[in-house]
Amino acid sequence: MLDVKGISKLERLFRMAAQLDVDKDDLQRYTDFVNQKIYDLLLRAEAAATANGRDIIQPHDLPITKGLQERVHEFKRFNAEIDLQSILDALAARPPLDLAYSDETEAELPRIFGGVSVGLAKTFKIIDPDLKNPQTRHWELAMGIFNLLL
Repeated sequence: MLDVKGISKLERLFRMAAQLDVDKDDLQRYTDFVNQKIYDLLLRAEAAATANGRDIIQPHDLPITKGLQERVHEFKRFNAEIDLQSILDALAARPPLDLAYSDETEAELPRIFGGVSVGLAKTFKIIDPDLKNPQTRHWELAMGIFNLLL
């Protein structure tokens, strides 16, 4: 689980990305959700690698949309300021699949975790531009939108 410093950094990411205040109770829901989205992306990547006759998942197998790629780039800018890399290295799940991950894919997972995080934060503001502190219904709406697309 996260220490106080890690919680503070994640709270800061949400403030920087969308002027949102999340608390430590929100963070477990957040990490579970983002890890599920990473798993969903990895399942598609595994299918792509298998279809191409490979037994290792490469970064180009991940179905990264233009929008998600833009959020990853945004995350990189935020990460330079708050230094979340070590926290996300620990949080980004690497579920066991039938295929192995390349080192490059392993290295990319925390950045994708960060990109999904930024996208989630921005989704709250699309749902309610005046929102400051997401409540359960906001989380349900934001996660429902993501589940439709990722």
